[in-house]
Amino acid sequence: MSGMGSARTAEAVDAGGLPARVIEELVQRKETLAVAESLTGGLLGATLVDAPGASRAFRGGLIVYATELKAELAGVPDDLLEARGPVDPDVAAALAEGARGRCGADWGLATTGVAGPEPQDGVPVGTVYIAVAGPRTQVRRLEIDGERAAVRSRTVTSALRLVLEMLSETG
Repeated sequence: MSGMGSARTAEAVDAGGLPARVIEELVQRKETLAVAESLTGGLLGATLVDAPGASRAFRGGLIVYATELKAELAGVPDDLLEARGPVDPDVAAALAEGARGRCGADWGLATTGVAGPEPQDGVPVGTVYIAVAGPRTQVRRLEIDGERAAVRSRTVTSALRLVLEMLSETG
């Protein structure tokens, strides 16, 4: 994992044209994207599919809500999950790599965290990690205030922003 930033989100963020911008950038580059989702439960993939032309760049994804599926489907090492639990920056990075490799994409994008309403294994509600895997891997920690739906929605927006940043950096 090469970089880790932090962001605090206090109010709702509208994804606006982010999904379309991500898809357009990928199409222009002739590259593809796959996702591995935990707390977003398919919302990230669905948001990408809503963008016009998504089929030209979006390969698909893995919904690995249950911890054991993170290992079985996405290839996250069992020992990593046992040592750190599912809400961890290295788990997020492994999920992104798993999505990329298992779906045959140029880029992998992953979400893991606690949407609530209760903390999970001592991890507070709103603690989220998003990761992008491509030529290099970037992980970002988020601390999102709000109800469950807001945490999930803001995670999607933040994930789309992160992949767009990575695409522009490697352009």
